[in-house]
Amino acid sequence: MKNNPRIMIAAPKSGSGKTLITCALLGAIKNMNLDVCSYKCGPDYIDPMFHRTVLDIPSENLDTFFLDKIGVREILADNSNKYDISVIEGVMGLFDGLGGTRLEGSAYHLAMVTETPIILVVDVHGMGRSMIPLIQGFINYDSNNLIKGVILNRISQGFYNTVKPMLDKEISVPVLGYFPINRELTLDSRHLGLKLPGEIKDIKNKLNMSSSQLEKTVFLDKIIDIANTAKKISDKSVKKIYNEVGDDLVLGVARDEAFCFYYEANLNEFIKRGIKIKYFSPLRDKKIPSDVSGILLGGGYPELYARELSLNEDMKRDIKTLIENGLPSLAECGGFMYLHRELEDDKKQLWPMVGVVDSKVFYTPKLTRFGYVEVEEKKQEFLNEKIKGHEFHYYDSEDNGDDCIAIKPVGGRKWDCIHKTEKSFWGFPHLYYPSSPDFVEHFIEQMKNYKEK
Repeated sequence: MKNNPRIMIAAPKSGSGKTLITCALLGAIKNMNLDVCSYKCGPDYIDPMFHRTVLDIPSENLDTFFLDKIGVREILADNSNKYDISVIEGVMGLFDGLGGTRLEGSAYHLAMVTETPIILVVDVHGMGRSMIPLIQGFINYDSNNLIKGVILNRISQGFYNTVKPMLDKEISVPVLGYFPINRELTLDSRHLGLKLPGEIKDIKNKLNMSSSQLEKTVFLDKIIDIANTAKKISDKSVKKIYNEVGDDLVLGVARDEAFCFYYEANLNEFIKRGIKIKYFSPLRDKKIPSDVSGILLGGGYPELYARELSLNEDMKRDIKTLIENGLPSLAECGGFMYLHRELEDDKKQLWPMVGVVDSKVFYTPKLTRFGYVEVEEKKQEFLNEKIKGHEFHYYDSEDNGDDCIAIKPVGGRKWDCIHKTEKSFWGFPHLYYPSSPDFVEHFIEQMKNYKEK
């Protein structure tokens, strides 16, 4: 292998089967004894968990709203040089970016700035000849000629054999195979997207079956050939500047079924500066690790585990006491919900939580303040400028904080958010730390000060 071989799996719209096809492809490539890594385009946390289920290695997010061209190429180059091939899963429809109208943040924009060939997965269930103008329309709209092949999803073998000669004649890229309808090979979803891999019965076997199916009905060798046409990502295009702390600082990170939404790049911002990561479970542990100098409570599904979290009085008490005694802390979305006095679930039942935010968090019937945001402080402490993030939640708070302002990149809508002190930053936005390295630098300084005291 050479030249950072890579491929993107994209689709005309959400719900086309990108995640299942991507996981099947990852497993099939792994069965070829190739070292493969994966990426998810956009801010999604759940799809990379499926990649990790197949791969047993971290899966990164790549997002052209969060980072500029140099930043996304840096992440891709850093990891891709270690593997034989990389597979990137697209987001929504191929050309759907910010606000559904801008190219920035779309799968296509990521493919453009990384010069990655695209395989278009098209759900053709219920379609006949109409699939031709749909597919060729996407090819015609591809001004950079990045679409290099098509996989037909949810089509029978018999009808595939009927339409393939017609497609070969009328569309300008090769048809690389198909994936049949199989009710056993589906991934269940709920309000925040797909269910987590651990919640889906026999997920390993399901993904292995998907890979076996793909091996039978898709020309894998042609996909590898297309991946090998990707241009090498030049080392001249990346920048790597990290200031190592070297003070044996430890960051405690909540990680279990209730708190599982983390960007690997966020954790790497600490690791690359010499910070050690220790995971703990607010569901099962009684205390956080004793040697931490800061904690990070990430997003996830605390509402699904409200009873268990509420009954773990020892953990709640430990976190509350330490924060009130000055332990630096970050909390995002689900972690922010956990810090409230109480959580009211969708059945109106109240569950006592940690209580450092003296307010209630409650269920709403719709997505609240959904989408990309830029967050700026009213009083500068953590940030020199803005930090980028994303909101995706059905819960809201009686007190979202007013220490910062969140700004929509499309439309410019603004609102107050974030509970903040010099040592803490809590709120609903999922922040992307590499978009503002000074955010991490400030927090590490607070960790150093805490350890010295």
